[in-house]
Amino acid sequence: MTAIVFITSLLGLIAMGLPIAFALMFAGVALMLLTGQFDAQIVVQNAIAGADNFVLMAVPFFILAGEFMNAGGLSKRIVEMASAFVGHLRGGLGYVAIFAGILLASLSGSAVADTAALAAILVPMMRQAGYDPARACGLMAASGIIAPVIPPSIGFLIFGVVANVSITRLFLAGIVPGIMMGLVLIIAWWIVARRQQVAVSPRVPWGRRLRLLGRGGWALMLPVIIIGGLRFGIFTPTESAVVAAAYALFVGLVVYRELDGPKIYECLLSTARTTSVVLLLASLAMVASYMITITDISGQVGESLQGLSEHPMILIAAMMFVVFLAGMVLDFIPIVLIFTPVFLPIVRAADIDPVYFGVIFIMNCSIGMITPPVGVVLNVVSSVGKVTLSQAARGIMPFLLALMALLILLILFPALVTVPAQWWR
Repeated sequence: MTAIVFITSLLGLIAMGLPIAFALMFAGVALMLLTGQFDAQIVVQNAIAGADNFVLMAVPFFILAGEFMNAGGLSKRIVEMASAFVGHLRGGLGYVAIFAGILLASLSGSAVADTAALAAILVPMMRQAGYDPARACGLMAASGIIAPVIPPSIGFLIFGVVANVSITRLFLAGIVPGIMMGLVLIIAWWIVARRQQVAVSPRVPWGRRLRLLGRGGWALMLPVIIIGGLRFGIFTPTESAVVAAAYALFVGLVVYRELDGPKIYECLLSTARTTSVVLLLASLAMVASYMITITDISGQVGESLQGLSEHPMILIAAMMFVVFLAGMVLDFIPIVLIFTPVFLPIVRAADIDPVYFGVIFIMNCSIGMITPPVGVVLNVVSSVGKVTLSQAARGIMPFLLALMALLILLILFPALVTVPAQWWR
C-alpha cells in the first residue's frame, strides 16, 4: 500500500507540473500522513541532512571545472588534437567527436556541458562537410553521455552518497565501461559513415600533430592527476574536485590565456545556478529516502521480486528495464535519487556487488538522457545543433541501440566490469 501511495503521489505531482525536488518531498510527506508519523521537524531535519554532506561539496567544484574547461579553451584544444589524428579518415569528424567525448568526459563529468561543447564546435563543421545534421547531432549526444560513466562523475558522486558506496571504487570501476561506450560508438559510426558521401579532410603532417598534442597536453594532464591521485590515495574525491577546478582555472588563465574576469564571473554564476538545482534535489529527496526506509518500501519491492533473487542476472535485467523506462520521462539525477534507496537493499540481499550495480545503473541513467521525449542531452544538442527534436531523435537511434547492446552485454557478463575494476585497487 505504501509503495502505491508513494508512486501515485510522486507521479501525480510531477504530472501537475510541480518541480521534481518538491514532488519528492511531498511524496515523502504523503507517506508520513499515511502512517500517522507527520512531523515538520523531521521533514526539515532530513532536508538539511540531505545537503549537509562533505562528499557533495565535490559537485560544485566538478561543475566549475567543466565551466572553466569550456571557457578556458581546453575543450577546443582537445577537439583540435583529436581532429589532427583521426580527422583524415572516412567519417573522420565523427571519430573526432567520439574521441573528444571520451577525453572531455575525463575532465568534467557533466554530459550536458560536454555535449554542448562538442556540438557547438563540431556540428557546423560536419554540416559544412556534407554530413547529415541529424545524424551528427545524434553522435554528439551519444558521445556526451560518456561523461557520467568515466571519472570524475557527478552521477557516481550522488549515487555513492545515497547508497553509502565508496566513490573512489565507483570512479575507478567506471573507467573501462566508459571506454567501452566509446568503442561501441566507433563501431556504430563506422557502419553509419559508410553510407554517407562526405568530404574527407587532408591528412595532417606529423609535425603539426605533435604541436597540437603539446598544446593539448595541459588538458590531458587533468585526468591523469585525478585518477592518479585517487588510485594512490593522495586525495579524496571531494579534494580531487577542488584540484580539477583549480587546475582548469590555472590552465585557462595562465597557459591558454582565454579566461578573463568577465568569463570567470560567468563560470561562477553558471556553476551556482546548476549547483543550486542539484543540491536542492539531493536535499529534498532525503525526505522521500527517509520515508522509503521507514515504511520498508524496498522490502515490499523485494518481496515482489523474491522469485528473481536466486537469479541475479534476471533481477538486474528487471531493474535496468524499469530504470530505462523511467529515463524516458525523468531526468538523470531524479532517477538516481528515487531508485537508489529502493534498489540497493535488494541488490545487497541478492549478494550483488553494489559497485558493479552502480556502474551499470549510472550507465543506464546516462542512456536515459538521450531517450525522447524528456532526454535533456537530446534537447541540448537539438538546440545547439539547430535541428528539431524529432530530427535529433532520428539521428540518435543507431547509437542508442549500440549503447543498449553494451548495457545488455554488461548485464550478461558482469566480469566485464568487475575484473577490470580489480586492476585499479
